[in-house]
Amino acid sequence: MQAKINGISIAYHDQGSGFPIVFVHAFPLSRMMWAPQEDALVRDFRIVTLDLRGHGESDAPLWHYSLEQAADDVRGLLDHLAIPHAVFVGLSMGGYILFAFYRRYAERVKGLVLADTKAQADTTEGKQARFEMAQIAYKQGARPIADIMIPKLLSPATTQTRPELVQRVRTMIEGNEISGIAGDLMAMAARPDSLPLLDQISCPTQVIVGELDLPTPPSDAKLMADRIPDARLTIIPGAAHLANLEQPELFNEIVRSFVSTLASNRRD
Repeated sequence: MQAKINGISIAYHDQGSGFPIVFVHAFPLSRMMWAPQEDALVRDFRIVTLDLRGHGESDAPLWHYSLEQAADDVRGLLDHLAIPHAVFVGLSMGGYILFAFYRRYAERVKGLVLADTKAQADTTEGKQARFEMAQIAYKQGARPIADIMIPKLLSPATTQTRPELVQRVRTMIEGNEISGIAGDLMAMAARPDSLPLLDQISCPTQVIVGELDLPTPPSDAKLMADRIPDARLTIIPGAAHLANLEQPELFNEIVRSFVSTLASNRRD
């Protein structure tokens, strides 16, 4: 499905009924990364996934990108779907976007699942690495971006023994426009430090991290869980950065349990 949001076409899935869960994907992937979650959770909840601008089947304008703009796109889709509030699940860049969303639209957030992400801003070295990756994308296209990212996203065991999953991730990365890849890199490099926000988050929060996550390791997850009031932390064994794809059954059960509790409390 497609919707005109903030002047561009945004692709999305809206399936199921009941308590809504909105999934916000990682860089440089698409809503297709959430297929295992859609399949497992759609019988119990209303599941919304979207391709952020610059990704998948959404428009990829050649212009300025920011995480605040992405948050506005998410809000625009919620308005289009007449969803006043939801639980939000964001992984990696999706988590960064949820911090921006919470700053702007906290009243729309009934719960947060922050997966394989971190609150800190980029270091100087991190910003430089994003700049260099953007130059590679501009000069050489998406294929070398996939070569760079896959070892960061998936565990060595997965890359060696699950070629079908590696290919799914590669296909998502290579399906994105260069304008979106470069735009995301600029947006992430410019993002603010969200550490001061953490103790202001008042909604129920679940933090998830893969045991083997290198870009946003368990220490980053623990920092968030320690600072967000009453947050819970779950470490998924055997998973790296894309914990939802490497260990989908565990990931799905964590989300199901978290959202079921919120939905039950709301009915009470």
